[in-house]
Amino acid sequence: MTRRQILGDRLMRNPKSIVITGSSSGIGAALAQRYARPGCLLALSGRDGERLDAVAGLCRAAGAEVETAVLDVCDREGLEGWLAEIDRRRPIDLVIANAGISAGTGAFGEDAAQARQIFAVNVDGVVSTVQAALTLMRPRRHGQVAIMSSLAAFRGFPGAPAYCASKAAVRVWGEALRGMVAGDGLSVSVICPGYVKSRMTAVNDFPMPFLMEAERAAKIIQRGLAANKARIVFPRRLFAAVWLLALLPPGWTDSLLRRLPEKPAAPR
Repeated sequence: MTRRQILGDRLMRNPKSIVITGSSSGIGAALAQRYARPGCLLALSGRDGERLDAVAGLCRAAGAEVETAVLDVCDREGLEGWLAEIDRRRPIDLVIANAGISAGTGAFGEDAAQARQIFAVNVDGVVSTVQAALTLMRPRRHGQVAIMSSLAAFRGFPGAPAYCASKAAVRVWGEALRGMVAGDGLSVSVICPGYVKSRMTAVNDFPMPFLMEAERAAKIIQRGLAANKARIVFPRRLFAAVWLLALLPPGWTDSLLRRLPEKPAAPR
């Protein structure tokens, strides 16, 4: 192992400069608190300034240096400028492209505007975040990027067509990207969680199997990133069920999936 590879491996186990998008609640907030420690810079972004400040306060109390930005990942120029400024002052070791949205289809279906909004955040926002990060990391030939996908990426569910498709897109893109940038000394991991307690899942009025606390999910993700796992998937039992659904012909499973409850939707 070369000296550069040893440095990269050490930084994956103990990153000092970390960017997390969508960190004002849910998994993003839990990850921020999980990584917070003395000597660490956390750059946190989100769209809700009040919630973001609350998360930042908890991380500062744990000894971390924290910078926040009220930022929409769909604002590509603003996102790139913010990342470049963070990297200029403290070269970024880890970027977690976590920002994402979901929306309900119950009773009202999914119109084009809703689908486009989901793709804009979950796909375009992730692509902008990751590409900007890799551009900054490539010259020094070390750095790690994590992409937040979902177990919903393995099979399309009628109750969330755009959400499933958006998460499938970034999962496959991230897995391919990992091989493409490996020769540059960079690492890409794709995260595929099941149901995790968050503002996104709080509106669901149906049973969510193996529902997990955000803090536990963050612990699993941190451990997986430290080990440079290509795919961080949990919980395993739910993944096994989704994987089986993906393997079976759609004609065998469509009637079953149509019976699943839908995420509540606001009238349009």
